[in-house]
Amino acid sequence: MGSFEVERKTRGLAATNPSGILSPYTYTLRSTGPEDVFVKVICCGICHTDIHQVKNHLGMSNYPMVPGHEVVGEVVEVGSGVTKFTAGDIVGVGCIVGCCGNCQPCKSDIEQYCNKKIWSYNDVYTDGNPTQGGFADAMVVNQNFVVKIPEGMAAEQAAPLLCAGVTVYSPLNHFGLKKSGLRGGILGLGGVGHMGVKIAKAMGHHVTVISSSMKKKEEALDHLGADDYLVSSDSTRMQELVDSLDYIIDTIPVFHPLVPYLSLLKVDGKLILMGVINTPLEFLTPLVMLGRKSITGSFVGSIKETEEMLEFCKEKDITSTIEVVKMDYINTAFERLEKNDVRYRFVVDVAGSKLDH
Repeated sequence: MGSFEVERKTRGLAATNPSGILSPYTYTLRSTGPEDVFVKVICCGICHTDIHQVKNHLGMSNYPMVPGHEVVGEVVEVGSGVTKFTAGDIVGVGCIVGCCGNCQPCKSDIEQYCNKKIWSYNDVYTDGNPTQGGFADAMVVNQNFVVKIPEGMAAEQAAPLLCAGVTVYSPLNHFGLKKSGLRGGILGLGGVGHMGVKIAKAMGHHVTVISSSMKKKEEALDHLGADDYLVSSDSTRMQELVDSLDYIIDTIPVFHPLVPYLSLLKVDGKLILMGVINTPLEFLTPLVMLGRKSITGSFVGSIKETEEMLEFCKEKDITSTIEVVKMDYINTAFERLEKNDVRYRFVVDVAGSKLDH
C-alpha cells in the first residue's frame, strides 16, 4: 500500500477563533501509515462538547479547528498492517484517536482514561500534526480507534451512539448497573439524556426523567418511554421521591446545585456526572455520608465498550432521535444546540453536502 502512505488534502469546516463560527477550510491530513485507515466521512453528530471547544470555554482551544467526534464513514483504503478493516466497511470514530498503550488504563482496555490520549480534534498527533475532526470529507485514523458499525444500522443513527450512546452505556456497565429492576434518574433531556432513557429502559430499568420544567414531559413519557417525569422545582414530588433511585445520570452541562438530586438517591446510590462544566459544583457532605452515596464521573467509553454498546443497540433496536442537517446549516445548528433547541441530536450529512470553496 505504498501509494496510500502519503499525505492528502481534504476539505472541512473549521473554527478560526473563539466566536465559534465555522467556515470552509482546506488542510492536509496527517501522513498515513501501515496501521491507518483512510475514511471517507458519511455523517457526523454534533455534541455539546463541540461548542465548548470551538468557543474556547475550557481555555485550551487551538485554531483552526475542525470539530466533530461522532463520525461515521466508509473505509476507502487501508494500510499494509491493517487487519481489522477492509475497503467498503462502514465504521465509526469517536472522541479519541490515540493513546500511549503502556499505562494501566491502556493495558486495562479503558484507554479513554490514558493521560496521554489523543483527542480526535484540537490535539496533536504523534507526528506533530494537529488532529482534525469529522466535519470534513475525510479522516485518517489508526485501526485501533475505529469500530465497525453493525450491519443494517443506518449511518445517521449510529453517529450519536459513538459519544452520547457510549457515554451512558459505560458507567452503567462499569458500576454494575446493567441488571434489570433498578430505578434510575436521567437529569437533563438532551443528546446524552435521551440516549440514557432509551438504554436504561432497554436494560429493564424504571426510568425517571428529571427536568427543570414541564415542557418535555410528553416527549419523555410518550416518545422516549420514560416511566416518570419529575420537575426539580416541584418540592412536593421531590420530597416524595427521596431515597428512591439507585443512580442518577447527570447530563447537565452548566452549573447547577447537586443537593436536591443527592436526596433522591437510595443508600449506596450513585450520582454520575456527565456534563462538562468549567465552574465548581457544591454539595453538603452529610447528604453523601448519611447514605453512603457516591458522586462520581464517567468519560465516554472504551473502544471495547463502544463495540458492545453498538451490538446492544442493534439487538434492542435502539435508535437515536435525530435531526439531519447539511454542512451549510452547522453554525445555525450550533446556535440552536446552545439554546437546547433540538430533539435530540443534530447529525450532519457530510457526504451529501457541498464543500466547494
